[in-house]
Amino acid sequence: MFLLNGKHLPEGVGFRDANGTQYASNWLNLSTEEEKLAIGITWVADPVRADDRFYWDGDINNPKALEDKLEVKEDGTPLYKQVYDKATESMVDTTEQVVTKGLKSNFISQVKDTAGSLLAQTDWYIIRKAERNVDIPEEIALKRTQIVTEANRLETDIKASTTVEGLIEVLNAQNWGE
Repeated sequence: MFLLNGKHLPEGVGFRDANGTQYASNWLNLSTEEEKLAIGITWVADPVRADDRFYWDGDINNPKALEDKLEVKEDGTPLYKQVYDKATESMVDTTEQVVTKGLKSNFISQVKDTAGSLLAQTDWYIIRKAERNVDIPEEIALKRTQIVTEANRLETDIKASTTVEGLIEVLNAQNWGE
């Protein structure tokens, strides 16, 4: 993006420099680098936005929580899930405390979903074996073992992650096979 005196200059919009000189809306597109530098315009690459799956508002300095958090009220007492009570016509607390899931829990759940979806494709071999005692092809058994092994590895590595960056490394190293 173009900057003049630290302020963003949008392309296609006229502007004034520090001396009050007015420039046309197409000036940035038609001028040379030398002309831009002569009046103090510089180019700065747009900032890279951090992955919103791991950081709040794309801010690398604002990572999401790794661990689950038991929620509490302002006075520090536990915050419980509520249900509607017909007898009193009001919301009442249950015995289940509200939990905000952290990145680890969310990604472990995704790993389990992925493994389940991949295994579901060959579940019929398992059913056929149980119902009719037809052997499971070796390549299918191997594929299923690889899926389970990868899911277990990922879950272990996710649980062992101590930083968001470490978690990202674990997730980037997923290998579900072909």
